[in-house]
Amino acid sequence: MMGGMASEETRTLKSTTNVSNSAASDSPEPPRGAATRAWTMRLVVVGIVLSALNLRPAITSLGALLEDVRDGLGMSGSVAGLLTSVPPLCFAVFGVMAPRLARRFGPAAVVCAGMVAITAGLLIRPYIGGTAGFLAGSALALMGIAVSNVLMPVIVKRWFPDRVGSMTGLYSMGLALGTAAAAAVTVPTAQALGGSWRSGLAVWAALAAAAILPWIALARHRGAPDGQEAPAREAPARETEPKPELRITRSRTAWALAVFFGLQATAAYITMGWMAQIFRDAGVSAGTAGLLLAVTMVMGVPLAFVIPRLATRLPHQGPIVIVLGLCGLAGYTGLYLAPAAGAWAWALLLGIANCAFPLALTMVGMRSRTGAGVAQLSAFAQSTGYLISIPGPLLVGVLYESSGGWGLPIAVMAGLMIPQMVVGVLAGRDRTVEDEAAATG
Repeated sequence: MMGGMASEETRTLKSTTNVSNSAASDSPEPPRGAATRAWTMRLVVVGIVLSALNLRPAITSLGALLEDVRDGLGMSGSVAGLLTSVPPLCFAVFGVMAPRLARRFGPAAVVCAGMVAITAGLLIRPYIGGTAGFLAGSALALMGIAVSNVLMPVIVKRWFPDRVGSMTGLYSMGLALGTAAAAAVTVPTAQALGGSWRSGLAVWAALAAAAILPWIALARHRGAPDGQEAPAREAPARETEPKPELRITRSRTAWALAVFFGLQATAAYITMGWMAQIFRDAGVSAGTAGLLLAVTMVMGVPLAFVIPRLATRLPHQGPIVIVLGLCGLAGYTGLYLAPAAGAWAWALLLGIANCAFPLALTMVGMRSRTGAGVAQLSAFAQSTGYLISIPGPLLVGVLYESSGGWGLPIAVMAGLMIPQMVVGVLAGRDRTVEDEAAATG
């Protein structure tokens, strides 16, 4: 696989050399050598993968130990539901700031700061004391995740404009792997560390700390396209032409993609926050429930690489949306009827359904023609989408506590798959937000 990545990097270097040379007169620095560019691009790949590994453990590690955290901090079901709603809230609030921060400091520097925030938040939240302190530490980590979420499609588009599908797939694989690993090993790790849920959560700070290193180098590397000099040299030539301001809210596709993003995020965060608890309440042991959640998450590892590549080869991504939605409906139906008896099958089906996330990221890159458009669409779709997803996990907690069971919450989860498929088909149409915004202007 790495050999294939290296050969693709060589082709990308060749394809960008002419653009780089033609814009050299506009740059204050001489062109970098091919070896330097190749090394930098490999460092970008490492940074993308390490970052992706750290964008979900803060959430799924908590899901695996949610009952222990609730007991340790004295949380009610409603407060626990609020806790599972914090991720989309932070993603919506802080994600919208990412494009402005990237223009000011460069994407590499902002992602580097995001990894620092994740490390600090994961390290302090179990030990800061009380529910309020736990929420504050979680918010710090989630702030770092939010800005990185938004900027990853931007970095992929700028560094690998001709390989959006494959690089988004690689990023999505790393994200799914980190998600699954946190779900699978958090409980055993906590048990190995003396049965302390605090240690089981804090240990993930070490992985986040490792992700800081490549971004420090990239933020300091002046030849990298960090939002300032290099985009003018390495972006497609059409992006250097003057363009009118893109009014993203005038695009129906942007709105459809934002709603699709919000509904798939609702399903994902309900799954990450509550699925292990559903299995535990059905009589499954804590360790097995964590493994079931891990199976759901690990399904995204191979599929997150395949789906973006397939999506970029189709003129319309609607069929993929429908298949994923039907898998979700089947998984929720099974979870409602026989949660313990068919647990492994339902975990697999819901894992397939959760691959709507890499599909949404791929469509962000496909529904815009320019790097600036991708930045705006990514921020709009993710921030609006995460705002839409905020009530979902909280509603599940309230319904669970008020009804005394999981039947009603699961029925709501299944019902949300229908509008998700509808807006996903609309977002998958072959058009760009620039053209739509211009047509309505």
